[in-house]
Parts: sequence; C-alpha cells; structure tokens
Amino acid sequence: MITVTDTAKKQAIRLMEDEGKEGYFIRVGVQGGGCSGLMYQLTFDNEEKEGDKVFEDNGMRIVVDTKSYLYLLGTTLDFSGGLNGKGFIFKNPNADRTCGCGESFSV
Repeated sequence: MITVTDTAKKQAIRLMEDEGKEGYFIRVGVQGGGCSGLMYQLTFDNEEKEGDKVFEDNGMRIVVDTKSYLYLLGTTLDFSGGLNGKGFIFKNPNADRTCGCGESFSV
C-alpha cells in the first residue's frame, strides 16, 4: 500500500484541476536512473494497465505498475513547499540510500 498525506492530496488535486485532469488518479512508478540508481515517477493518468496494483488512501486513488510495486510498498507520498525545495516527496522504507535531492534511491 502507498499512503498519501493531506498535504500531498491537496497539491495533487490542485495540479489535476490546473491541468484539466479532474477525475484522474496518481500513477507512481520507478525507473532506472538518477545518482542513486532508481528514480521515482509521478504522473496523472486515467487508464489502468494490465497488472497494475490499485490502492486508495485518503480519498486518492494510486496506481502502481507491477515492476515498481515491490520498490514502493509501504511508501508515503508527501508534499513540501518549504525553502529547501518544493515538490512531492517519497518516504520509502525500502530505500537503503537516497540522493540529496530525494528524487532517486537505491535498495
């Protein structure tokens, strides 16, 4: 399961409205790259694919592809608008190491 904080939910809803994507869900994934080896992906989508894992938390629907599922299990999606950077933050208990910017990790 992936959990969504209130702050991340508010920001996701605002962004979906701004982009004309009301009713979409959050698609979260992992791809190779970044300074730690794996990078997070976050997009808004409206089509599920075969094998997707679907979660709902805090009124938000989250969809994860099968390959990313094991890397992201137990992750919390948050949002920071502070001075140290603005954006979605992945609090991933499976990550052994993360880079300074928080956009990549390794297991």
